Amino acid sequence: MRHYPSDSPEAMARIVALALLADGAIDLSEIESLEQHDIVSRLGLDQSGFDKVVHEYAEDMLTYANYMPSGQLELDEDTISLLLGEIRNPLLREKLLRSMLDIVNADGRLAGGEAVLVSKAMKLWEIDLYEVSHGPALRSRRWPPQVKRFKTAA
Repeated sequence: MRHYPSDSPEAMARIVALALLADGAIDLSEIESLEQHDIVSRLGLDQSGFDKVVHEYAEDMLTYANYMPSGQLELDEDTISLLLGEIRNPLLREKLLRSMLDIVNADGRLAGGEAVLVSKAMKLWEIDLYEVSHGPALRSRRWPPQVKRFKTAA
């Protein structure tokens, strides 16, 4: 697959494209989610720049993906890890994971490929759902909180 610089808008856009196609097709609800959450501009791209990355991703899928018996294309785990690994900044990872969740939840159901992608991103990026839902403020707190031990009367 082609390489984009780490943490670049194009590298992030490819992860969004991966989320869009994780269930095998781009649904209208996912496009609406892109617009509703202003994901493309938050990536630092205009619509034509985003479309270019999605097109390049589709070209790369035809070349590098495995053809499944169902006729769908699927990337192997190592390739997905390499793509996710291009995002190194923890804050960008967290923001991108939120965007991925917006996309995969857009149609109200989580397909197997979408669940695998989100799980892999969370594991590789060492982010849990609590962190994603509570944002950057959580990082300023110590986790888990220290628990004071009290002596009990005997």
